[in-house]
Amino acid sequence: MLRPYRWRLAAAAVALLIAAGGVLAIGQGLRLVIDHGFADGDPAMLDRALLATLAMILILALASATRYYLITWIGERLAADLRGQLFDRLLRLEPAFFERTGAGEVQSRLTADTTVLQNLFGSALSIALRNALTLVGALVLLFVTSPRLATLVVVGIPLILIPIFGFGRRVRSLSRDSQDRVADVGGYAGESLHAISTVQAFGHEAEDRRRYAARVEAAFATAIRRTWQRAWLTGVALLCVFGAVGAVLWQGGHDVLAGRMTPGELSAFVFYAVLAAGSVAAMAEVAGEILRAMGATDRLFELIDAEPRIRAPTHPQPLPQPVRGEVRFDAVTFAYPARAEQPALRGVTLRARPGERVALVGPSGAGKSTLLQLLLRFYDPDAGSVRLDGVDLRGVDPAELRRCLGLVAQEPVLFTGTAAENIRYGRPEASDTEVRAAARDANALGFLEQLPQGLETELGPGGVQLSGGQRQRVAIARAILRDPAVLLLDEATSALDAESEQAVQQALECLMVGRTTLVIAHRLATVVAADRIVVLDQGRVEAQGTHRELQAHSPLYRRFCALQLGALEIETPGNGSPVS
Repeated sequence: MLRPYRWRLAAAAVALLIAAGGVLAIGQGLRLVIDHGFADGDPAMLDRALLATLAMILILALASATRYYLITWIGERLAADLRGQLFDRLLRLEPAFFERTGAGEVQSRLTADTTVLQNLFGSALSIALRNALTLVGALVLLFVTSPRLATLVVVGIPLILIPIFGFGRRVRSLSRDSQDRVADVGGYAGESLHAISTVQAFGHEAEDRRRYAARVEAAFATAIRRTWQRAWLTGVALLCVFGAVGAVLWQGGHDVLAGRMTPGELSAFVFYAVLAAGSVAAMAEVAGEILRAMGATDRLFELIDAEPRIRAPTHPQPLPQPVRGEVRFDAVTFAYPARAEQPALRGVTLRARPGERVALVGPSGAGKSTLLQLLLRFYDPDAGSVRLDGVDLRGVDPAELRRCLGLVAQEPVLFTGTAAENIRYGRPEASDTEVRAAARDANALGFLEQLPQGLETELGPGGVQLSGGQRQRVAIARAILRDPAVLLLDEATSALDAESEQAVQQALECLMVGRTTLVIAHRLATVVAADRIVVLDQGRVEAQGTHRELQAHSPLYRRFCALQLGALEIETPGNGSPVS
């Protein structure tokens, strides 16, 4: 990740060397001021020594500012690159990954964990490198100034490093635990706020507050344990470091009194000893940040290293052009990974001819939505095959496959942005004229033009400014603009009132013309309009045929019709049976 910015990194390294050298040169300036300025009583020499020292301080200041800017720029750039790389990786992972990991957990890693690394790159790592260079230079100059005293300093360094490594392993482990707890807090809060109307409707605020507070306290407790370890790490390191400086100062003072050392040499030696001690102390302090970042790195690389289970083969097989829309399920058996012992589909064989409208009916858990997910290749079957125009989907690039499919779900998903951007979601390159035509065909242009800025009106998160029926028609306009060969309707009208359903149904009729359609429906009127009806139960095809054929031969379908007719008669009393 650093390779594209190697020239900036090299410039930062040069600035770092100059800054470290400037700090070390101040010690020699101090020695000259004391030995040749004060001790010799030479005012001219004192002036020259002070000017030289000020020049070194100026160079040090410029080099430090340059180093800070370059290192911070690299840190920000690396964090931005890492976020982009992570998001790109996440978009390639199948929905099952997010079901296993949790969207809140993934979001925490994408934001909080990358911020920890950003702090590492932008400041902590810079401080660590600067102090490491200063430590090495100070040790060299300590030996140049007084080998005997320098030996005492070097002997004390292992005593300082032992607690750093001892506490360090514990800090890293606790850092990862802390990030996990923070992710739990964010995930729970996001889930509750996303469903705030449900929370308030059921009067669940007090219980949610209690559960959220418990997660916050767990995160706090883990953070405090990590902080306690870091506090011990810093305190022990400082005690060892400045204890060693005190011992050196005591021994050096005796050497000056005995004439074995000049006051200037002792001053320079103490300056370098303090530099070395301060560098070790700073590195001990930064070690906690580095170890925390290593905990975050572990979590991030789990995402970076995650391989999608659904991917394009090395040599993908192209779909016929143009796509006719023939869909086949051949002896398909499938179980969701989380429920491997309970197959959702059991030997399902089903064919939809090009342009045919096939309705899927059956009780909840019968496998209707699973068929659509396999066709979208969110999962691959455990046995059997799913084919489009005779091509096994496992040999097709998922991106090419999904360009041929259009999905209208029961709960339409709209994104933050304008109405036009949401309609254009499936075809970003579509013109304004095409967007308006799709909105008109979806029976949505009328209410969209009445918005304050028309189709350029911001709809807010999730399209909150629109009603359920209006959001559904925008989703249908999106599918119309995509112009798919195969249309998948997952109970697209089941949650709507009668007036909205009529408008949406008209839009769907326009959308279904001339394309293969698989429609999951609980409304009898939608089912009867299909060319063929497939009845599913417990993951198997129980029966298939027309409405009249199934009325005659399928008890499960007759029960479905009876329930629907009863519901319709309740809704429209006195009007008789609306469907023959």
